Amino acid sequence: MKLAVIGGGSTYTPELIDGFARLRDDLPLTEIALVDPDATRLELVAGVSRRMLAKAGHPARVVATADLAEGVRGAQAVLFQLRVGGQAARNVDETFPLQCGCVGQETTGAGGLAKALRTVPLVLELAAQVKEHAPDAWIVDFTNPVGIVTRALLDAGHRAIGLCNVAIGFQRRFAKHLGVEPSRVELGHVGLNHLTWERSVRVDGKDVLPDLLVQHGQAIADDLHLPLELIQRLQVVPSYYLRYFYQHDIVVEEQRSAPSRASEVAAMEERLLEMYADPAVDTKPELLSKRGGAFYSEAAVALIASLLGDRGDVQVVNTRNNGTLPFLGDEAVIEVPAKITSAGAVPLPVEPVEPLYRGLIAGVSAYEELALQAALHGGEGRVRDALLAHPLVGQEAIAAELTRLMLERQS
Repeated sequence: MKLAVIGGGSTYTPELIDGFARLRDDLPLTEIALVDPDATRLELVAGVSRRMLAKAGHPARVVATADLAEGVRGAQAVLFQLRVGGQAARNVDETFPLQCGCVGQETTGAGGLAKALRTVPLVLELAAQVKEHAPDAWIVDFTNPVGIVTRALLDAGHRAIGLCNVAIGFQRRFAKHLGVEPSRVELGHVGLNHLTWERSVRVDGKDVLPDLLVQHGQAIADDLHLPLELIQRLQVVPSYYLRYFYQHDIVVEEQRSAPSRASEVAAMEERLLEMYADPAVDTKPELLSKRGGAFYSEAAVALIASLLGDRGDVQVVNTRNNGTLPFLGDEAVIEVPAKITSAGAVPLPVEPVEPLYRGLIAGVSAYEELALQAALHGGEGRVRDALLAHPLVGQEAIAAELTRLMLERQS
């Protein structure tokens, strides 16, 4: 079985390799093709990947190439994990919105739109080549903003599913709090990518969320950097991305007085690449856990194994709404538990969503639709409309100034 990774030179990749090595029975890979135009990074990442697999006794060979056709040919699945413009572009995304008093974040708000404008056209170009050289392959997208990118892929007719590590991260943390195996924990996860709430936490079919919040509410609140009172009152666990909405002005003040996350990650990446260059390094460095993407490899292995093995199990993915949330259009992309088979993802029925969450989901979904149009067709007016629709922007004068700043930096 062959798998290709577009953006294989990412410092994330050893996280994937670690998962492939540990979960080899679930995904019996014989070849992993790492595709990346950055020859220096690719060589370092491929080298440590080969050493990790060799140490684990895994038989898969690692191929490193800048030739996408060579990389994907014969692959059954292709992972997209690219960052257009690298950490330098991310730093811009995280800082220019602060000039207008708006949160600076790489996947939501103005920064998320800037990333979408750069990313969607390239992803579609790459996906078209995948379709030409590996027409039966599934595309699994981990490239942010996942919701917008996944919709772009689906609208273009690709066999694609979006993947995020937020849900599996909650599952693992809750299981640790409860002292149970993660496989016993099922989440009532609902919303859009990076805009979700856990409305139930079931262990062996019983909802234990109320008890979880009583016994471990403070630890959960601390992880999310949100007030315990808010979580106790809502009786749900918001994704940590909801802090950008629930405490927007507080976050802006924090961001104005601290280094950007992009600058922190750039320093981590430099150190990680130094580690990967060391021929003695044959395990995933501990530093990688601070890079982000925790449990990404396990989520990816589970999803690909189910797509290729027709398992029919339930996983949280990004896929078409198709009536699941009746207040959204069928074409919208949502993030919910879904049954995964060789035919793709079918969302499970979802209990009616409360107005407090429904309104925000609808507003951000509308923004995502406008953002995709701006990414596909360009134009100052489309960019401005998308920003005007976003709940974190909303005001016309601010949308106009953000548009100017964004387009200046994109040119």
